[in-house]
Amino acid sequence: MTKITSTRLLLPALLALSLGACQTTSPAIGDGSVAYGDSKAVETVTTDLGSTDIQMIAEKMTQSLLQTPEIQTAIKKRHLLMASPVKNKTSEYFDTRMITDTILTQLQKNGVKYVIEGEDMQNQVDELSRQNQSGLYKKSKSVKMGNMQGAKYRLDGSISSIIKKNSSMKDVYYKMNLRLIEIESGIVEWSDEKEIRKSAKR
Repeated sequence: MTKITSTRLLLPALLALSLGACQTTSPAIGDGSVAYGDSKAVETVTTDLGSTDIQMIAEKMTQSLLQTPEIQTAIKKRHLLMASPVKNKTSEYFDTRMITDTILTQLQKNGVKYVIEGEDMQNQVDELSRQNQSGLYKKSKSVKMGNMQGAKYRLDGSISSIIKKNSSMKDVYYKMNLRLIEIESGIVEWSDEKEIRKSAKR
């Protein structure tokens, strides 16, 4: 083997070795007792409302709502939607904002535009006031007051539950109701519900 041939064979190996030495891997933190799971996996840890329930509710309501003529018209004409927080009428505590946010996210992915409300609206008002009244911003660079747009439709809903249990079994029945209301007239243009039953041995 000539010296040139030997060098040609040796260079790729050295290059691969040097690149491998330059690569860094992120160190693992912890003792290995915690692992990542599939966020879409069916969760049946307890009979309480869980991640799988929220995903099923959001999917059911979104698919049903997108089939209504009012929402299809809203998409075409860029009518705006707002959503009131889902009322929790169950005996357990959970953040109903998660349900509302998930539904709104899915609707927006399908072309529905929505406006903010509640706590987010207060943040919006505070920012408008800061830019226009604090004297800290150039008028030519600050946003103008009075240009916010009102929603044509409002989503509201509630989730309730019935719990039955004895010495050997616990059964929980959940029902989620959601309505689409035209704000100007107060007419309910659409409504739907999703039922979930969860049982566990005690």
